[in-house]
Amino acid sequence: MTRSLRDGIGLSLVLLLGLAVSTLAQARLPDFTELVKKSRAVVVNISTTQKSKAPVGLPPGLDIPDLPEDSPFGELFKHFFGEEEGSEPRRFDARSLGSGVIISSDGYILTNNHVVKDAEEIIVRLSDRRELIAEVVGSDSRSDVALLKIDAKDLPVAKLGKSEELEVGEWVLAIGSPFGFDYSATAGIVSAKGRALPHENYVPFIQTDVAINPGNSGGPLFNQDGEVVGVNSQIYSRTGGYMGLSFAIPIEVAMNVAEQLRTKGRVSRGWLGVLIQDVTRDLAESFGMDKPMGALVSQVLPDSPAAKAGIQVGDIIVEFNGREIHSSSMLPPIVGATPVGQEVQLKVIRNGRKETLSITLGELPEEDEIEIAAKGKAVTRTNRVGLAVADLTPEMRQELELEDGGVIVQKVEEGAAARAGIRKGDIIVRFNNEDVKDADHFKKLVRKAPAGKSVPVLIQRRSGPIFLALRMPENKSGE
Repeated sequence: MTRSLRDGIGLSLVLLLGLAVSTLAQARLPDFTELVKKSRAVVVNISTTQKSKAPVGLPPGLDIPDLPEDSPFGELFKHFFGEEEGSEPRRFDARSLGSGVIISSDGYILTNNHVVKDAEEIIVRLSDRRELIAEVVGSDSRSDVALLKIDAKDLPVAKLGKSEELEVGEWVLAIGSPFGFDYSATAGIVSAKGRALPHENYVPFIQTDVAINPGNSGGPLFNQDGEVVGVNSQIYSRTGGYMGLSFAIPIEVAMNVAEQLRTKGRVSRGWLGVLIQDVTRDLAESFGMDKPMGALVSQVLPDSPAAKAGIQVGDIIVEFNGREIHSSSMLPPIVGATPVGQEVQLKVIRNGRKETLSITLGELPEEDEIEIAAKGKAVTRTNRVGLAVADLTPEMRQELELEDGGVIVQKVEEGAAARAGIRKGDIIVRFNNEDVKDADHFKKLVRKAPAGKSVPVLIQRRSGPIFLALRMPENKSGE
């Protein structure tokens, strides 16, 4: 065989081998073209308009210079940095972009709470270029889920999958509007499941390496069958842009929240009433455990379901209603997804021995209520007027020279109370011409106050008592 022939055969073999490797690689990589064609119609672009107060005034320590009356710069400084007495603060329109997914043919849309929060106008753009005004049916900050409604019929509807069936390493696809670039498709793999993030205790996030950027929020995460398995929510980033860590809300969690928002206008979650921490290797050894696992109870909140069931500080919860608790981050989403009022079985390690306890779950309170309860104070939240109030301690009564009655304002949110001039730390002693006995009584008085009318509120401050007029809004669901 001649040398040239051998070289020719060798080159042919190399080419054939390269072609085979290339074909094999292509066969193993997913082709998302059909998925995108079939699924893009269920994805929407969401733009919002928010009214924001313009920053007014010079930096602290600087004053408008004392210029002559006829100085041309005098009016300029007043226009940009001054504010006439009695005038309304200047406001400007702030715009934001996000994505959403259609979950019903009559116009219900899933997105993120942070996409539509504080929005005065929400515009949904469909794949056929129609733009429609959307209303917020409800939103939930704890899960970062919001449910919108547009006036439309016969819309394409997303096919829902099961996030529980996802496998780590499985290919997934996101479609959204990063930086306003509509219907951008990005792909990656599932990096982990059941991730707990700081301040997001009630969502077992799906972690992916799909490229997610501002504008993708609220858009769907698809599996290879074109089923929505998650709602893209947030990224981990040190720069504000994508760095390879993206997190999606499991579709089961998002749909559960959406259904509660649609039917009740609010979301209720199961609640134990304990503060927990992870069990480290050293702690496991100190508690006589073979390996670290479970959720260590560091505090039992007063009058909580846990307190009534006999859970103690130092108990390690290792099983909840038949499910093993491997780490403390597993417990909150499982408890939160359990219906309020359901009786469940807990297995705890106490003094080196396993014990089984029965507990009836309560409803998860607002975050500030939990915080105040952890400090040993009972609190009542009245969302109708935007207040969180608590009963007075004996020390407060002695300082204020109040024998009985009254509640202290723990938090003032935007709403009727703030507009009336009620402040944090105020003591409310009379409401609508009735003496306030305690926090529960105050909540009842607020609930029965007539909507659209002003009611007198007697406030005790350090400067002395003062009456304020509070115009009552409509009652909110659950109030």
